[in-house]
Amino acid sequence: MSVETTAPAGGSILVVGGGISGLTTALEAAEVGYEVYIVEKSPSLGGRVAQLNQYFPKLCPPTCGLEINYRRIKDNPRVKTFTMAEVEKVAGTPGSYDVTIKVTPRYVTSKCTCCGECAKVCETEIDNEYNFGMNKSKAAYLPHEMAYPQRYVIDPSIIGTEEAQKCKEACKYNAVDLDMEAKSFTLKVGSVVWATGWEPYDATKIDNLGFGRYPNIITNMMMERMASGNGPTEGKILRPSDDKEPESIVFVQCAGSRDENHLPYCSYICCMASLKQATYLRAQYPEAKIYIYYIDMRTPGYRYEKFYNKLKEDKNIFFIKGKVAEVDEDDNGNITVVAEDAVSGEKIRQKADLVVLATGMQPTAAKAKPNADLKISEYGFIQNDFDKGGMFAVGCANKPLDVVSSNQNATGMALKAIQTVKRS
Repeated sequence: MSVETTAPAGGSILVVGGGISGLTTALEAAEVGYEVYIVEKSPSLGGRVAQLNQYFPKLCPPTCGLEINYRRIKDNPRVKTFTMAEVEKVAGTPGSYDVTIKVTPRYVTSKCTCCGECAKVCETEIDNEYNFGMNKSKAAYLPHEMAYPQRYVIDPSIIGTEEAQKCKEACKYNAVDLDMEAKSFTLKVGSVVWATGWEPYDATKIDNLGFGRYPNIITNMMMERMASGNGPTEGKILRPSDDKEPESIVFVQCAGSRDENHLPYCSYICCMASLKQATYLRAQYPEAKIYIYYIDMRTPGYRYEKFYNKLKEDKNIFFIKGKVAEVDEDDNGNITVVAEDAVSGEKIRQKADLVVLATGMQPTAAKAKPNADLKISEYGFIQNDFDKGGMFAVGCANKPLDVVSSNQNATGMALKAIQTVKRS
């Protein structure tokens, strides 16, 4: 592994994470004159928003906001991005931090034109992480059609094999470099903004809800990918076990959330996510029966409440206040959901073709705590210490938020970062 050190960068800001919060923070700071570095661990910027089919409040596709931000980054020489990169260590004090960054080899250089010839000759397939493993991708792949940078990746599983050599030989632009190595370098920055985002809670840990045992039980983020035109089913919502068009669908709210054994807190946006996904289903299947089991339906703000009220008018959408206790599957792949109606006290056994678990947001820092002097809550959220300053958490790294709130929060944290470098 090679190690490099940059020259001091006075007044610069490091943003850790290239999702919607990180992009907004970086652009707000760069466009008023500050040098900004974005470090993103995946091969592409965009974060979780890039995986959505639509997002609130206007039900926009992710291209709506991300393409504009990508263009702004490309046009702004003050923004420098590092993908497939992670922060190993942060040392120093507000106004003067030394940040060690490790970059994992991509095995494809900036000469890549996305011609796809490397993928054509690659026969090895790997689980497609972008689609939560619902399909396969080639081991030479473009992360997704909206990836930034638009550049292929060679999976390390084939490095050193004959197949990797075939990928190299297929590239007309000499963009495949199989000798790439991991490297580390140090940035000197005045402030660090942690935009490390969130991960869907691991539904396999929720034993009573059957995820992982029964193929026709999926998570809300899997539903987003399934509904997306660039998803594993090209936008068609189908039952995984047999590709049947579902006629009855159950949404299980608070799957693992508000539960002391899993996520004790409310993830804020799961209720709205299920309501939004009900519109996906309604658009494809006008006569499908949709059942939403909830503890409390949380629709914060006028526009979200209005959206909820409109769905309540749909005669084929049923809201049941009650927590799902267990699920089971019959020989035909149909799922039976068992719950207690909290209003009537009756025990319900509801059959469905498809069950969607509304799993909550778990901050990335809950599993991968940054090697930096930060306050982190017992649930993994990075807590802001404004008196100390210097390092700040933004978006879902700090608390569960929707896209609009994340953007607003990011603007404020960009200002906090600027104040730090101005004082130094």
